[in-house]
Amino acid sequence: MIPFSILDLAPIAEGSDASQAFRNTLNLAQHGEQWGYHRYWLAEHHGMQGIASAATAILIGYVAAGTSTIRVGAGGIMLPNHSPLVIAEQFGTLESLFPGRIDLGLGRAPGSDQATARALRRNLDSDADEFPQDVVDLIDYFSAEPRQTVRAVPGTGLQVPVWILGSSLFGAQLAASLGLPYAFASHFAPSQMMQAITIYRERFQASKQLQKPYVMLGFNVFAADTDKEAHYLASSAQQAFINLRSGRPKRLPPPVDNFLDQIHPGEKALLDQILSCSAIGSPEKITEATQAFIHRTGADELMITSQIFDHAARLRSYEITAGVMSQ
Repeated sequence: MIPFSILDLAPIAEGSDASQAFRNTLNLAQHGEQWGYHRYWLAEHHGMQGIASAATAILIGYVAAGTSTIRVGAGGIMLPNHSPLVIAEQFGTLESLFPGRIDLGLGRAPGSDQATARALRRNLDSDADEFPQDVVDLIDYFSAEPRQTVRAVPGTGLQVPVWILGSSLFGAQLAASLGLPYAFASHFAPSQMMQAITIYRERFQASKQLQKPYVMLGFNVFAADTDKEAHYLASSAQQAFINLRSGRPKRLPPPVDNFLDQIHPGEKALLDQILSCSAIGSPEKITEATQAFIHRTGADELMITSQIFDHAARLRSYEITAGVMSQ
């Protein structure tokens, strides 16, 4: 099987808080390391009641300090919110503290609603259309002989691996032209996945960082010892997606029985589309769905996300998935 990794949004469950979310994050990372997961990524989101990973670089340091071998990184940093120099310094610091274990995934979305995005802007001229040049500048800060006058200290010469994240064809084209690994957000925006993969692979140009295309795909897994329990656990994420798309994001809600029978057809169709890249069920169902997804996409690596309300059940889901992926 291919390498498998964890994407964690540091979910804040109803009745809980960010402190508990962080403890759960570290505990999951430590278990994931033991179970053979390759990397552990955290995503930058802002103004979201149910997501605690806004200060992504700080949380990466917390996880890296509490583990020893698993790679830790950002999936991703939303670069329009930041100066490339600041990100180079932050991840140069992380790479200096935890050499050979840090990844930097970059996205061009704000990771928030428009009002929050405006509050985050580093200056009034910040523009997501500057993303390609910002990526180039950031990579240059990590090079041994930067072309820019200003130096990232720490950062210069550290060659932190940079990834391009995306949910559309833009990221695929950019990753291909720069010769960077590409992570597609198929776990929540799968509609252009196959087309993006094709464009990336066909247009890829080798670089110092990467000689051939490398595709990592997001994949939802809700695994349990029985199909019934797995579908019950999945209802938390299903509720969360409906809340988000309805403009009322909340903390991760507890699961409910037979949730899909309680929503109207439009909401069911929305979930079928958003969560089409998912596996729900017992180990046998997870094996079947995961193998079919890998066969269909030719993914080089899977980034597993499991938005499950109960931490013990979430651990069990990742444990089952590790067993499936290790076969």
